[in-house]
Parts: sequence; structure tokens; C-alpha cells
Amino acid sequence: MQIKHLIFAAFLGLAGCTSSQKEEAQTPHIAFVIGDEEYRSEESMPMLAKILKRELGAEISLCYSVDSAGFIDPNRLDHIEGLEALEDADLMVMFTRFRELPSDELKYITDFAESGKPMVGFRTATHSFMYKNDTTQKHMNNDWPVKVFGQQWITHHGHFEDGHGRLTEVSILPEAETPILNGVEPFEAYSWLYHVDGGDWKLGGDSKPFLEGRSLRSNHEANGDLDKFPLTNPVAWTKSYTGESGKAARVFFTTLGHPFDFKEETMRKLALNGIYWALGMEEKIPEAGVNADFTEPYEPNNSGFGDKFKSGIKPVLVP
Repeated sequence: MQIKHLIFAAFLGLAGCTSSQKEEAQTPHIAFVIGDEEYRSEESMPMLAKILKRELGAEISLCYSVDSAGFIDPNRLDHIEGLEALEDADLMVMFTRFRELPSDELKYITDFAESGKPMVGFRTATHSFMYKNDTTQKHMNNDWPVKVFGQQWITHHGHFEDGHGRLTEVSILPEAETPILNGVEPFEAYSWLYHVDGGDWKLGGDSKPFLEGRSLRSNHEANGDLDKFPLTNPVAWTKSYTGESGKAARVFFTTLGHPFDFKEETMRKLALNGIYWALGMEEKIPEAGVNADFTEPYEPNNSGFGDKFKSGIKPVLVP
């Protein structure tokens, strides 16, 4: 693990799991739920958050998996600190993977989903949770992400020298019409392609795909099972989710999310435009897309399990 000075945690000028002050009245409060041990969401999501603070003056809450000493630890699966921020948030952004949260923490997330407020999900949010033994929560493993985000974990086309080559060709579907595409151009992503539609599987609910990925290298092609898992699949869509409130929430989802994908301006525009759309602010998306310039250098670690994340980082509030 690479040890970083603790000040790295404060590079946002934001609280890790606490909120910055609103810069003006009626600005949105965006809560990021971050807990993924593979794709460096602890680096990409704060980067997006700082851009949103600059562009919207948004109030930001960053909720991380932390260890007992308060250091960010994406390998800890049973705790995300600060989820109470969801109680008054206007938008929940999730980039989590196979979490097994205690019921009191999980309730903040499920209550938000049932509220009718908008949600955004990245990549492994199709498998945000994995409750192996708690039978009361097993619906969170597959049923919940299908209903809320449009699909569960199924399979992907293969890693292939992760981070050392681009594995998915991303293109705009011909019939797609959405302001989320403003300024978004075709590109090649480091993310290997997730299967979400085709064969025995269909995207859930009223999902409307607008970006498609084509796998450039595929285990499924090598195995001869492309009839079940074709080389092309949706990689971004919008949908709605109606929970207990009876109000249909806007949902934007993308299966992209490798840390190196976010080095691409078009990927950042996709993410930022999707967040604006989810907030009902599509009229504020410029024709060229939301300004996706970095606020400072973004040099994330590569994806990978174990000790691949930057250690020694504590969420810190900087005025």
C-alpha cells in the first residue's frame, strides 16, 4: 500500500462524511455513498464531488468505508461512515460493491430509495450488497439493484491486463435523445464490459439505454457463448424507481467506472451530466456538457483488490 500524507484526504475542501457549507440558498445536497474495494471509487467520486461543488455550489457529503481508526478502508465491507447525511440529501450517488452493512446503516440507504428522491449509480452498484447469512436482507443482493438501478451482477467479458489497455468501445445509440449526451463523444474505456441485457437477461423496469459498449476482448467470445452474452451491451441508461412514497424517482446508471475511465473528459461529462439530469437540472446542462475540467490533478491508483488503494487517508473537514 502506498502511504500518503493525511492532507491528501482534505484535497476536496470537503468533509469525509460531513457536509460543507452551502454557498448559496437552495443549492442541492449531494451525498456520495462510497464503498468499493476494486475500482478506486474513494478517488473518483471525491474528484467528481469537487467539480460539482465548483459548478453548482453544491453541499457535498462523502460517506466512506473506514476502519476502526477512521482511515478510509474500502476493504471493510460492514461499515460506511456518515450515512445519516442521506436524511436531508437531495441526491444519492452510489459506488459500492458487495457491502454487508448493519441494518441501521442500510436503513439510511433504503429509506432514501423509497423517498422518491433521485439516485445515480456507478458500475458495481448493480451488486452494492452481499448478505450471505442474513436472510432478512438477501433481497438486497439481487432484487433491490434490479428494481432501483435496472440490473444485478451477472458476468463480464474479462479483465485482460487491467489498466494497461482499453477493453470496451463506447458509442452512442442511434435513437438516443437525452441532454446527458451533451458533449459526450464515443471513446474506448478501460472498464471491461458488464453483461446487463441479452440472452436470459433484460434491463429492469423502464430502463432507457443511450450508450452501448462493445467488448474489444472477451472471455465469452473465446468460450463460444456469445448467444447468451453478446459482445455489445448497454453501458448507460436512465430509468425511474417508484418506492413507498409513490413518487417516481429519476435514476441514472452507468456500468463504466474504472478509475482510468475518469481521466477521459467525455466520461466525466457523462457522469456530471447524469447527475444534473437526475437532479432535474437538465436545462442547466450546456450544449457542450457540464464543465468537466479537473479542479486539481487526478492520478488514481489502478483498480485491483487487496492493498491496491492509497492508505493512510482520513476524511477531514477543511473550511
